[in-house]
Amino acid sequence: MALRTGNGRCAALLMTVAVAAGVLTGCQSIADAASSSGCDGTESRVKKLESYGVLGTRPEGAVIPQGFEDLESGCWQDSGEAQLFASRTYVFPGDKAEVTAYYRTVAEQEGWRLSRTSRAASEEGQLSGLCFTIAKADKATALDVSFLTKEILDAEERKPGPEFDSGSGYRVEITAAADDSPADCSD
Repeated sequence: MALRTGNGRCAALLMTVAVAAGVLTGCQSIADAASSSGCDGTESRVKKLESYGVLGTRPEGAVIPQGFEDLESGCWQDSGEAQLFASRTYVFPGDKAEVTAYYRTVAEQEGWRLSRTSRAASEEGQLSGLCFTIAKADKATALDVSFLTKEILDAEERKPGPEFDSGSGYRVEITAAADDSPADCSD
């Protein structure tokens, strides 16, 4: 009796071997990886992040730089962990201390609580940014106010507009893990 094989059976056999190898080695198959995206179905949670008022407020004199006019939001996945975000970028002609004082007041009025790490750094004059967690509803959400450098913008492949020459560029960003794990403020 002759064994008859064709391209279809070879392909099926190879696919079976590939899936079995993935299971035995702990790797996901391509089909499993595509269907288990941590960003699937997160649109309503991203909209919630966009709705926080702190994103749309800024100290008097702060401007929205060219190329950063839109509220940026979405979900990105890196190393298997999905992260939701909503952010705005501004440039302020004053100093960083004014920016941090402004956002500390506005954020706390909206129910955010300054992390211990940010409080200590602020008191020591190390103004690289602030991190807050929401005090009431969603403990898996964090608010970051961070100052931008040329290196950060280069890494993001963003070209700073002329406004960045006249002051401190900074970003107000609200983030949450797609899986509701706790906010990351390094308390």
